[in-house]
Amino acid sequence: MTILETAMSAAAGEVLDWHPVKQPQPITIHGRVVSLVPLDVEAHARPLYEQTHGARCEELWRYMSEGPFPSYAAFHTQLLRKAQSQDPLFFTVVGNTHAQPLGLVALLRVELAHRCIEVGSIIYTPALQRTVGATEAMYLLARYVFEELGYRRYEWKCNALNDASRRAALRLGFHFEGIFRQHMIIKGRNRDTAWFSMLDSEWPKRKANLERWLAPSNFDATGKQRSSLFELNSVALAT
Repeated sequence: MTILETAMSAAAGEVLDWHPVKQPQPITIHGRVVSLVPLDVEAHARPLYEQTHGARCEELWRYMSEGPFPSYAAFHTQLLRKAQSQDPLFFTVVGNTHAQPLGLVALLRVELAHRCIEVGSIIYTPALQRTVGATEAMYLLARYVFEELGYRRYEWKCNALNDASRRAALRLGFHFEGIFRQHMIIKGRNRDTAWFSMLDSEWPKRKANLERWLAPSNFDATGKQRSSLFELNSVALAT
């Protein structure tokens, strides 16, 4: 190859070794505190509805594309549609000690050709929010995406006004990429979308930080963390 041909090839982008990736499957992914299980409407619908509806739960739905639902029947019907979908593919977050459904997460926008996939449609009940299990669920899904399925890009998107989701993405080690303006119309309102990503080359550091944070030794007798995951990943993002 001549110097000119080499330069032209480099300008077109890095040449990648091709290898197939897998379609996400409705499997059970076990963790220490929680597990991800395929969405089972008959087993999960009622407890999820009861934990995500009512006056104290209205804020859960502020930035979701649907909900809150006017009745259990409406929620059940929507969950049936979710259970039948392959993209998005929904998992229920279940506590290991009591087998109680605690939330929903999904893998979506699966692009096999580009080895790209997104995590989204996340709704955590109050019992799961700000717990070790909440972080472990995200760790389990990321590990599945990179190590079992073989993807090279893992995406997180949220309403740009959703400060809690944006902080969560950074805390987990996602890289902020920018704002897509007037990207969507949700519930009759404009949505600018904040985009985040994590790459396969970044996963080893993110994994190590997540495992360090999730380790029982990272918490004192009162359950207070010794090391902050946000700080651990802030260092990684800066390097």
